[in-house]
Amino acid sequence: MPTIFEAPIPQKKSVKPSEKTPIPAHSATMGPLTCFAVNPKGVRFETQQDEEEVILFLRQHIITNIWWVLVAIIMVLAPTVVLPFLLRFLRLPINLPPGYFVIGTLFWYVATFGFILGNFLRWFFNIYIVTNQRVVDIDFVHLLYKEFSEARIDKIQDLTYKSGGVFAAFFNFGDVYVQTAGELPNFEFGSVPRPERVVETIAEVSRKAKNNV
Repeated sequence: MPTIFEAPIPQKKSVKPSEKTPIPAHSATMGPLTCFAVNPKGVRFETQQDEEEVILFLRQHIITNIWWVLVAIIMVLAPTVVLPFLLRFLRLPINLPPGYFVIGTLFWYVATFGFILGNFLRWFFNIYIVTNQRVVDIDFVHLLYKEFSEARIDKIQDLTYKSGGVFAAFFNFGDVYVQTAGELPNFEFGSVPRPERVVETIAEVSRKAKNNV
């Protein structure tokens, strides 16, 4: 049979900060679910300096939420579709009062809501920001805890991105690795849209920062 679609071999490319790629002068309009924006309007974070400009705003590609969305759909349908189906065809020797099913269903939907909210908040608040001064990684762990990592933009030594598989190739997302000098933290931007463009943009910002030192 002819090959209709062949999975690409995972790519892993390095880009040195000396490579020059122009950054668009116009500002990108931000939406509530924006995953990729160059020169975004109205983006600020808690430790941002007055003279600091946000060059790049990133989240994981929105398609990476598909797994928990499908699970959530199954969980929503379970009490009204899956459970009656099982009780009817399996004929389990269990007779529970109707009130038990009502209370159980309420608890189930509360747990389902918590599952949906937790996964959405982790995606929404796990963001990567590149400014004209530094790289910032904000990891949202749960409602009471988050991790904040940063490194100066002129300390970047190497940039690498990796994208492989049919899913990643079709939706154009991948992982970006930022290597910094010395004991500064290295960064991994997981499953971000347009990884090649991300690497090129960071490389250009880093080059400009080093030239201004």
